[in-house]
Parts: sequence; structure tokens; C-alpha cells
Amino acid sequence: MCSNYLFPNKRNLTLLGVDTIQFDLELKDHVFPSYHAPIILNGSEHLELDIAKFGLLPSWAKELKFNSHTYNARTESVADKPSFRHAWKYSKFCLVPVQEFYEPKYINGKPHWYTIKRKDDQPFTVAGIYDDAVIDGNKVRSFSMLTINSDHHPFMKQFHAPKDEKRSIIVIPEQYRKDWLTADHEHAHEYFFQMPDEFITFPRDEQKQNVLF
Repeated sequence: MCSNYLFPNKRNLTLLGVDTIQFDLELKDHVFPSYHAPIILNGSEHLELDIAKFGLLPSWAKELKFNSHTYNARTESVADKPSFRHAWKYSKFCLVPVQEFYEPKYINGKPHWYTIKRKDDQPFTVAGIYDDAVIDGNKVRSFSMLTINSDHHPFMKQFHAPKDEKRSIIVIPEQYRKDWLTADHEHAHEYFFQMPDEFITFPRDEQKQNVLF
């Protein structure tokens, strides 16, 4: 699962094939639940960049604080959970552009935050769902990252508390981005990819050298 991450800068966003002309650079690039961040949607001609809150607010939500617990959606239950089933039913799929994300690794019984990113330091896209709610008369767009089980994944199983289920975000490779955005919920499982092997991890306070674990 992922509760905080860094989104790509404007230059790196262009590497994902989106237009950044109207991108608001005043956003905080280190994203936590309830923060605004860029998402990628399928446009009529090109991939489109939009801004949404991290933590999905279902169409029936009446207050913003609801999204403090909906930043990740489990693929096993996304179709049934009240928070997510409207977005899932109507295949409201998005891509979340990410430069790096952060997960806790437990060492000697204590959590230590680790950075996870591509070896080549390139941005990547994560499978997400989004929805729109009307709160205090204003439309609010929000999103959640989808997650899959990673108990047996050689890389992702090292994160989170020892007795907790291991979860992983879903990285959508470049060649499948358009397919994910145009997929319907009945075929979405075809894109539930395990984390690829081009990722590295290192302690967040380690600035000089990336260590592969």
C-alpha cells in the first residue's frame, strides 16, 4: 500500500506523454492523504492531466475528511466497498504519476521509512480510480491507488509490519497506459501487474548513494 509519495516535476511529467501547460507548480510534490496531486485521464485525443485529492471521496460523500482512509483500494474488494464501488462500476480509471514512494520496513521491531523508485530514476504510472463528489456546492475530484497482495513478492514483501499482510501498488507500464484508461471493470484484472524488477529501495535519510536490497 502507499500513503505518501513524490510526484514527478514538470519536466518528468512530459516524459509520460501529457501536456503540462496548465500544471500548477504550487502543489506540494510530496503527497499525503487529502493533498492535491496530478492524475492522468484519457482525453479525446491525448492523455490529459488533471488535479485531484489523494483519498477517494465517493459520489455520496458530504465532507472532505472522508478521504483520510480511502487513499488505497484493495483489488479484491474494490467492487463491493461502498467507498469505491461507484467508481469501479463505471470504470473511472486513472493513472497516478509517481517519481518515488515510501514504505516502512521493520528492523529490530521498529519501522524505518524507505524510498522506492526506478533504478533509472524515471517517473512511472500507478493504477488508480477516481470519482467526483459535490461538497458544500463544489465539485471535488479525488482518487485512490489500487493495491494487490504481495506476500510472496521477492521485493515488496519486505515492507510493513512482520505480521501484516503485504500490499503493493500496481505499476502500469508505458505500453499499457492507454489500455488501462480505456478498460472496463470486467477486464481490469488483466492489468493487475506485480511490481517489476527495475525498482530499488534505500533508507529515506540516505542521500548520497542508493543501495539495492
